[in-house]
Amino acid sequence: MDIKIKIIDRDGVLHEIDAPTDMNMNLMEVVRSYELAPEGTIGICGGMAMCASCQCYVKSDHHLPEKSDDEEAMLAEAFNVRENSRLGCQLHISEDMDGLEVELAPEEL
Repeated sequence: MDIKIKIIDRDGVLHEIDAPTDMNMNLMEVVRSYELAPEGTIGICGGMAMCASCQCYVKSDHHLPEKSDDEEAMLAEAFNVRENSRLGCQLHISEDMDGLEVELAPEEL
């Protein structure tokens, strides 16, 4: 089953996309598969919560899984962190994320 997700890219452009719930993908992988961020600027660590290149801001009022210790630690060191920051690689696509709206954080240079 696919769910609808809204992703605002780093240029401020809104993309409404279909994300599969049956492929065990995370948000970072969805962003990559739709090429919503230039290659090499997102998911640099491969989804291990070892970098913040997939940081995003959750704009909608969805109940998401709690942050892991690894995610908390990475966000504590990252730039441009906000109250609603999450690492996209740690958000696995599930049916209860239908309608999720996120904005990609600015690229860290």
